[in-house]
Amino acid sequence: MQIINGGVCAAKGFKANGIHCGIRKNRSKRDLALIVSEKRAVAAGVYTTNLVKGAPNVLTKQNISDGYAIAAVCNSGNANTCNANGMEIAQQMCDITAKAIGADAGDIIVASTGVIGQPLDITPIANGMDELVAGLSYNGTAAAEAIMTTDTKMKEVAVSFDIDGVECKIGGIAKGSGMIHPNMATMLVFITTDVAIAPEMLQKALSADIKTTFNMVSVDGDTSTNDMVTVMANGMAGNKEITCDGEAFDTFCKALNTVNSHLCRMIAGDGEGATKLLECCVTGAESDAVARTVAKSVICSALTKAAMFGADANWGRVLCAIGYSGADVDISKIDVSFRSAAGEILVCKNGAGVDFSEEKAKEILLREEIDILVSLGDGEFSASAWGCDLTYDYVKINGDYRT
Repeated sequence: MQIINGGVCAAKGFKANGIHCGIRKNRSKRDLALIVSEKRAVAAGVYTTNLVKGAPNVLTKQNISDGYAIAAVCNSGNANTCNANGMEIAQQMCDITAKAIGADAGDIIVASTGVIGQPLDITPIANGMDELVAGLSYNGTAAAEAIMTTDTKMKEVAVSFDIDGVECKIGGIAKGSGMIHPNMATMLVFITTDVAIAPEMLQKALSADIKTTFNMVSVDGDTSTNDMVTVMANGMAGNKEITCDGEAFDTFCKALNTVNSHLCRMIAGDGEGATKLLECCVTGAESDAVARTVAKSVICSALTKAAMFGADANWGRVLCAIGYSGADVDISKIDVSFRSAAGEILVCKNGAGVDFSEEKAKEILLREEIDILVSLGDGEFSASAWGCDLTYDYVKINGDYRT
């Protein structure tokens, strides 16, 4: 398993592009992205759990219900959510894209991200489609930029791996900075791979993986209305099709997890107003469920996030978050430590405070990446969750987001 360049274009047979078509007022911001496979691909998706869903999510779920897609189109700057003509606009996006690339509209993944409740004008999308298609290339950077909203950093990653001696690749791009909270979905993610895999196995792999990746990311406690993760697998690597459990499927799942885990860290670290990436690593749990529940509770705690912003080793907030998580744990067995590139320090042992150097703790917590280590002392299961600190800038960004 090797990290490589290329993002969504690392796998064979995928091209992408991103342009400014006029949805966003800032002409320096790309606002329309397209990813196209050279051949019809197997497709899978997971979608927001919010009862208020953007029209693109509803239509994408319908379009790939047969397990296939050939392209994904996404605009930023407008969520196309809670609009009377939302489904009509989403369908028009599919129709326009399909016509431009010579495909069936039912094979298009469609997504939108941005402000909720504002009508989306199809005109700039229709007018920009020829330019978008003409610029398709094996460089996915422009597409990664075009799906960004309040993101400050582009998010892409890819890996290379072998299945039965055949080199395969999988890569992805993501957007996500605010309105991010478990459970799935919590952002927009587009993943591509040249692995040959049956539709039911691709969906199985994705649905299982999000439990330990995207379901474990939280920035602000708000679950978005529009977000989803989709995967297209065009089979162009030439491996024997994966149709059942086994070594080949396990290898693919490991590669998918590697890509998704990297994207999770990128999303959490780029949380709105964030200055620090937080990872809560829970060990010693009696079950997967307990480990995940505890990790998510700590990473979602506003007080813990604020303490990390201030580089304050307030371990009581961590213990508090564990206590109200709903997980059945023995508080008297819990150890808590903080770790970063500056070192590691134990701050709580068996549910009680220990003497530690506040100066050393401050030094550790001033770094940009911080691990919150929780040992439950009850079993052999573990889990990780990702988040960020809570800063003044989060309020500034969201106080006038629409206006």
